[in-house]
Amino acid sequence: MLDEFSRRVKELRLAREWSLDDLARASGVSRSMISQIERGEANPTLAVTLRMAQGFGLSLSELVEAPGRASSIAVIRAEDKAHDYRRDADVQIRTLSPLEMEKDVEVYEVKLGVGGALRSAAHFAGTREFLQVEAGRVQVESGGDVETLGKRDSASYRADVPHAIVNVGKTPATVMLVVVYR
Repeated sequence: MLDEFSRRVKELRLAREWSLDDLARASGVSRSMISQIERGEANPTLAVTLRMAQGFGLSLSELVEAPGRASSIAVIRAEDKAHDYRRDADVQIRTLSPLEMEKDVEVYEVKLGVGGALRSAAHFAGTREFLQVEAGRVQVESGGDVETLGKRDSASYRADVPHAIVNVGKTPATVMLVVVYR
């Protein structure tokens, strides 16, 4: 069983093109412990296994079960704090897409307090963002272009230039944001 688990951890890490350090950062498990697990030299505790599953963006059962036996439906539970990307007084960002997809497409729920703004530097060339306003009123800035959107409005724009989503309303705003990398 340990050999199967060791192979699974290494296969998942390599499939994501992650180094041992990348998985250590994502999971909070030390690089040396991950290396020992992959070599079959350490039998991880349940807590370590759970942190590694969260680092991969998987449930515990998805990590420990052999591929093909786990459900093909990836679920992110509302109470799963591992998907809280940012949380401060002005901006809350929650990842809604599986973390292993982050090099292709990312889906977020973004909540902006009154006057709150999510300002971003340019992403990789060809990157675009799509958003829909669920509540409130926001201003979208992309390069030198600016548009104001209300509830149920949507927009797509270049994200390979400096860009921002700003709450210009008098109430908190919520947007669904999709980032697509090319």
